[in-house]
Amino acid sequence: MTPAITRLDTDSAYCCMVKDAGDDPDVTHGALICAQVRIVATPGIHIEGGQGVGRVTLPGLGLPIGSPAINPVPRQQITANVIDAVREYAPDGEAFLDRQGLEVIISVPDGERIAQKTLNPRLGIVGGISILGTTGKVFPYSTAAWRASVIQAVEMAARNGVPKIILCTGGRSEKFAMQIFPELPEISFVELSVFTGDALKVCVSHGVPAAAFVGMIGKMIKTAQGHMQTHVAGNQVDFTFLSQVCRDVGAPESFVAEVARANTGRHFLELCQANGLTAPLQRIVELALDQCLRFITSLGGTMDFETILVDFDGNVLARAARTGMQPTTPITPPPPLIERLPNEPLPETDEPVEDV
Repeated sequence: MTPAITRLDTDSAYCCMVKDAGDDPDVTHGALICAQVRIVATPGIHIEGGQGVGRVTLPGLGLPIGSPAINPVPRQQITANVIDAVREYAPDGEAFLDRQGLEVIISVPDGERIAQKTLNPRLGIVGGISILGTTGKVFPYSTAAWRASVIQAVEMAARNGVPKIILCTGGRSEKFAMQIFPELPEISFVELSVFTGDALKVCVSHGVPAAAFVGMIGKMIKTAQGHMQTHVAGNQVDFTFLSQVCRDVGAPESFVAEVARANTGRHFLELCQANGLTAPLQRIVELALDQCLRFITSLGGTMDFETILVDFDGNVLARAARTGMQPTTPITPPPPLIERLPNEPLPETDEPVEDV
């Protein structure tokens, strides 16, 4: 790949590349990523953030408050590459770094605008994007970075001591959830997409006292079926399951037969509404609650939990809760995700993720 911009003078070098995210749905695709390396008096390699790289303002990320949002893996990769260059080009090789140092300033000229399309403002990262990375490679339609952002968002909420974490299946669900829980701070709300199980694991490992799952009909049905990761592939809405739910709550057999022939979760909802039936929806929400609590218990956890079904206009159609289950002993949470990633990278997958 050819650099887009280069500049070289006596004490510094500057280079910019256009990021190519391949098929990955990455908001930084096409962005200009720049690095300036300059000689400084302090020995060693010093990595700093410039224009468009966010600054950390809240605890819980595993990075010092006030530091640039450049994660450990990119730091390791930058350091390794700078050392390789020093070995090759410095007259005395690595000994150069014992006498003088090199400062590496990473900048993203359009980073502040791009960051508004990310979770950074919610995570307390202001002024630009994060320099992320788990492997240094781009995987087509990878969901590892997406999963990592969900885990990090739950960790941030937990480490900042919110009374209740609200797990929302998508952007609209999150907006509606904020209307249901107006007393909670913004950091309490996490858009978890398809990663219900990952989010619940973080809740358990951090001793979260209470959480709620807020979603629309498709994700609520899949959760009621026991799917803790609701990818399109392999985790379809099961209309035989829905038919049995309707039968169990005493719905007419004619309605049960209609449900068996339904096309989508939304079609099932429309059939319930057209026939004035709320019991099947309430039962779905109760089953989703049972499945989430069963998953939490399987991890050795306990917490107050609630499931809430909203429609496409934000109306609450059904909700179920189990309280009096808060943790009774203090839990020491694991290190933040970005501290764990160098040794425990998240698995990559090329499974498609459904729209949320």
